Amino acid sequence: MKKKLLSAVMLCTLGLVGCGGDDDKDPTPIKPKLNSSANILAFLDGKTMVMKGDNIPSHPNGYSEDIDFGASSQCYQQVTMSVAAGNFKVDSIPGTITNAVCNHDQAKNPLSFTSTTVLIENATEDGSCFDVTFTFPGGLVQEGRGGFSADQKTLRLEIFFKNQATGMRCASGAVGAANTVKMGDKPFTGNAVQVYAIQ
Repeated sequence: MKKKLLSAVMLCTLGLVGCGGDDDKDPTPIKPKLNSSANILAFLDGKTMVMKGDNIPSHPNGYSEDIDFGASSQCYQQVTMSVAAGNFKVDSIPGTITNAVCNHDQAKNPLSFTSTTVLIENATEDGSCFDVTFTFPGGLVQEGRGGFSADQKTLRLEIFFKNQATGMRCASGAVGAANTVKMGDKPFTGNAVQVYAIQ
């Protein structure tokens, strides 16, 4: 009789453990759809994105980071973008170009710009590619394509100054696709893909 009672208690205990385990599981969060301008801007609103280290390309905006263009040089230590109400605030810390080499560690005075308009078009269903045009005060315009990683933790932007490049929209290929971009009439061979960690 004792053995039967003990077996019954053990079975009940095991049954409770088995049943209780399902209730403790967290439901899988639903990823937001990033298939439209409204959805993309809503997803980014209130978020901060940071590009630094190996995520800085060799040719930001299509120009070598090692060439000294004065105030327009593309050598960076870090770039941070904050999104609010559909606009992007861009805070960049330039690096220093010495002997035709970009020194990311030697910072210059920070710069800050806030977009006046952001136009997002032709987004794919999964948000892996969309056309984007940023307009900033003073007539500065950047245009190209962007896309989110599958886990939505990274944003990649392949952008160029207005009228400087062709073939940099999603119709020509994915972000960073080889041999689609031309600068003037020459094939662009650098890396212009800026990679931002979304925080």
